Amino acid sequence: MSIASAVSARQRMSGFYPPRRTRTIGTLRNTLNTLNTLGALGALGMLLLSARTSAAQSSTVSASAWEIRFTGGVFIPTGHQRSNLKDAQMSAAQVSWLVRPSLALTGTFGWARSRDLTSADSPKLDIFSTDVGIEARPAHWGADRMISFSPFAGLGAGARSYNSRQRDVDARSSVAGYGAVGGELGVGRVGVRLEVRDYATRARPLVGPGTPGARNDVVFMAGLRFNRQRASLK
Repeated sequence: MSIASAVSARQRMSGFYPPRRTRTIGTLRNTLNTLNTLGALGALGMLLLSARTSAAQSSTVSASAWEIRFTGGVFIPTGHQRSNLKDAQMSAAQVSWLVRPSLALTGTFGWARSRDLTSADSPKLDIFSTDVGIEARPAHWGADRMISFSPFAGLGAGARSYNSRQRDVDARSSVAGYGAVGGELGVGRVGVRLEVRDYATRARPLVGPGTPGARNDVVFMAGLRFNRQRASLK
């Protein structure tokens, strides 16, 4: 048995558990650099939204363009959720359809691998999100070039499901809505997308009947973007 396992076993036997804040500090430190980068991106996005887009207006993107993305990131519960759920890694698949150059419809399926902190031994908890939203893309710099950039802001709604892997209980589901900001840096048909989402849900407690209540969490995602065709001039 390793030293770490022995210490953990002694803590369980003695009934001592380190404070929840201590258990999450490692994850928060690991995501500090990501938070700083995304914070800077958010500030840049606000500047871009207020900047003139005369250069972007001279070029447009094909209205039939499709985008497929596979992203990874982190799920961070906030408010009341912090005492119920653990910070978690998240994976997602996204498909976007450009209705027009400045407007896109985006569907997302996400999977966060968390833990239920309200139950003994904190059993593993799968959190599935399925939603559809609309994205405003006010500018698209370099649409006719090899390298391009497009900021965006979006709103959407869908469903959230909490499924325990180790407890024989039914999954808990709820409606969910989100607001998002981010940006895409494209190189030819491939690009990198950074996105921050703030989710609001109304869900019942994970254990017992309980009364539905407002819940909140934040998701940070980064991933690759694949286009069926390159942006082109009209």
